[in-house]
Amino acid sequence: MSNGDSHEFTLPTWRQPDGEPLSCVEKIKVLNENLEEIREMAQDALEDGILMGCDEAQIREVFEALVASLENPYAKKD
Repeated sequence: MSNGDSHEFTLPTWRQPDGEPLSCVEKIKVLNENLEEIREMAQDALEDGILMGCDEAQIREVFEALVASLENPYAKKD
């Protein structure tokens, strides 16, 4: 579904914690593939929600809350 009001999405330059860009081509490929897959799933979920009568702004807020709830299982514990 497209209403001509889509926003461009540009794949990021993936960086290490020290700010240096990742250089491993395979890692970058996997990260980009993961991001594209997530984007497609989110697009489908947005379209489903709108077709089922949900408010678009609320759906986008829920997506943001979902991302904010993600946990890093590799984070150092204090």
